[in-house]
Amino acid sequence: MTIRPFRIEVPQQDLDDLRTRLAMTRWQDQLPGTGWERGVPLGYLKNLAEYWRTGYDWRAHEARLNEIPQFTVTIDGQNIHFAHIRSENPSALPLMLLHGWPGTFVMFLDVIEPLSRDFHLVIPSLPGFGFSTPLSGPGWDPARTARAFMQLMALLGYDRYGVQGGDSGSFIAPEMGKHAPDHVVGVHLNAAITFPAGQEGEMDGLTEEERRRWDTMQNFNDGYLQTQSKRPQTVSCGLHDSPVGQLAWIMEKFKELTDPVEGLPEDSLDRDLMLTNVTIYWLTGTAGSSAQFYYESMGAADWADAPDAGAAGEWGGAGDWAAAERGTVPTGVLVSKPCDVTIRPWAERDHTIVHWAEYDKGGHFFATEQPALFAEDVTTFFAKLR
Repeated sequence: MTIRPFRIEVPQQDLDDLRTRLAMTRWQDQLPGTGWERGVPLGYLKNLAEYWRTGYDWRAHEARLNEIPQFTVTIDGQNIHFAHIRSENPSALPLMLLHGWPGTFVMFLDVIEPLSRDFHLVIPSLPGFGFSTPLSGPGWDPARTARAFMQLMALLGYDRYGVQGGDSGSFIAPEMGKHAPDHVVGVHLNAAITFPAGQEGEMDGLTEEERRRWDTMQNFNDGYLQTQSKRPQTVSCGLHDSPVGQLAWIMEKFKELTDPVEGLPEDSLDRDLMLTNVTIYWLTGTAGSSAQFYYESMGAADWADAPDAGAAGEWGGAGDWAAAERGTVPTGVLVSKPCDVTIRPWAERDHTIVHWAEYDKGGHFFATEQPALFAEDVTTFFAKLR
């Protein structure tokens, strides 16, 4: 398993092809009197696509990304891309940062500087995401991904380290703790999903806020999740062929999961950063391979066996994503009050919680929306473990 230096060097013909496709987009009509409640509005999408075609400068952002040390390595037959930033602090703790969908490693750009004061940072692209391609085959679920990332940390010479994960990463990180409790000193989670396990009395004692979160979860618009977890190959055909399709698919999530929830994505996230994220999906052709993570994780064939009917079944339920056994590694949880649905009693059932923080601002993409608060919370949590 040889670690190889990596630079992002997109052929000019790929950028020219992107601009040509954007210029030739066949736009569909929008029903009069409708807006974001039915998907990304036509006017908004046209304006953003035009800026992507004529105003956005990929080469400038490519150069910025290449200032970050990046590498690739083959583990378990899978090409793994990762950024590796060594701290100048002699007592720095190694820390792995794990993104989710529809993110890439660029979602951590603004926390690299503050976190690298106290941590050696390892930021991988999940298998099938970004530059961790091509996907070697089926079976890349959270547990297998966790084992590969544990091997990566061992290859880098890190025997004791922390793991931070949000969204999909919030399922991978605890798996790393379960498989390697002697190596993982702590797990920090954000945008974590907690499920009922079908146990008697588990709804008793929930606070009003926790009941609101459970209600939000049951009524969440999970159309994208259902599609990607059940038919990833089919949906990828359109996304892989149309950059505007890929743009709309991701921007809807940026709109729905950022704070303020009633605002536009640009109210929470830098427009160029969002487009850099989308451009990586487009240039690497990973609409389909990234969606496969949902298929593997959600256990599509077993959803009917979820212990609680309704939304738990739609999300995969405790039978699929909730912890099979309680994690013993010290765990910290960061909650975005405007956007997250994490319910503490269920989190404490599955993890050894030693740190719990809730914030009135910041959304699902907390590291990108509130980088200073994110870095502070991560640093505070791991300081407790030293």
